Amino acid sequence: MRTKTDMLDVTSRKLAPYVLLFGCYLISYGHLSPGGGFQGGVVLASGLILPALGCRPQRREDLLSNYALNIGEALGFVAFFLIGVAGIATAGYFLADPFSQSDSPHAWFIFILNLAIGLKVGAGIGLLSLLLIRESLEDEDG
Repeated sequence: MRTKTDMLDVTSRKLAPYVLLFGCYLISYGHLSPGGGFQGGVVLASGLILPALGCRPQRREDLLSNYALNIGEALGFVAFFLIGVAGIATAGYFLADPFSQSDSPHAWFIFILNLAIGLKVGAGIGLLSLLLIRESLEDEDG
């Protein structure tokens, strides 16, 4: 049986906000530099599961709640789908920039896409990871 130490708990709680901030940075500046929605979403998911990996058993159930992640994943999918349908309605193909007169999209349109993708990927990977953690802890407990 693995035990959680105070050092692991404190370190994971102190490090998680910085990981979340870096994930937001990757999503926000993905249209200007390497990064984007997928990479930022994975980093966001890492910041969400880090405290769950280092927590004590008393706090485990509070951190392993998946209701918010289910809502986030659904909102990310709906946002991405609506952006794609708006492109079909205005330009005739999926994910076209509805406000651009040329073939190159505006930077803010790519930013909006990165936000939707980051929300979807971050919530989805966070949900999968937390479910795997919960399953492994149930197997460990008996």
